[in-house]
Amino acid sequence: MLHRMVGDLMTTAVVSVRPGTSFKDIAEHLAEHDITAVPVVDDQGRPVGVVSEADLLFKQESQTDPAGHLTAAHLLPAERAKARALIAEELMTSPAVTARPQWSVVEAARAMAQHHVKRLPVVDDAGRLVGIVSRADLVRVFLRRDVTIREEIMTDILTRTLGLDPGAVTVQVTQGRVTLSGTLPQSSLIPIAVRLSASVDGVVDVTSRLRAGNDAAAGTPRR
Repeated sequence: MLHRMVGDLMTTAVVSVRPGTSFKDIAEHLAEHDITAVPVVDDQGRPVGVVSEADLLFKQESQTDPAGHLTAAHLLPAERAKARALIAEELMTSPAVTARPQWSVVEAARAMAQHHVKRLPVVDDAGRLVGIVSRADLVRVFLRRDVTIREEIMTDILTRTLGLDPGAVTVQVTQGRVTLSGTLPQSSLIPIAVRLSASVDGVVDVTSRLRAGNDAAAGTPRR
């Protein structure tokens, strides 16, 4: 199977700033390029942190409501420090959580979830910034056409990997939802076929109506 890697999905024209970039310049970069965050890089082009819109908004959040309708915000010490910040190295969230171009979509998605971030700077073997991947980029794998997904399951999984007769299994794909029907020579192959089909990029769900040859008469659809 040919899985899409982070290197296939990332944006390579990355807008970055230096640790000494001013608050206003960062805000201008975000607005000019219609982005929500920017990596902060050192002299060697290695990410040392990330500044997001949320980091900038602590300055607004910390201010007193001119109309007197709202009480003062209760900010954590780190948030109060960002509210007073004037340059990138004071604003950024550090260290930067990074990805590698050869990471799978699964690895990148798990890193984002674990660290509660919406994007990952992508670095090369020397740690230099080469791209950035966002949650929106990862979602693009679900835009794969049903016919492409079906062909990959039929050719790569059932025929090449499992060595099955192409006519033994029927594969239907509708909006990324896969249904496998047919008879396999061994019952042990059923969970393998389901698991491998579910791992294909763009698959949303897999329903198995597969049966083993020796219990075909009594087979029950599984999910």
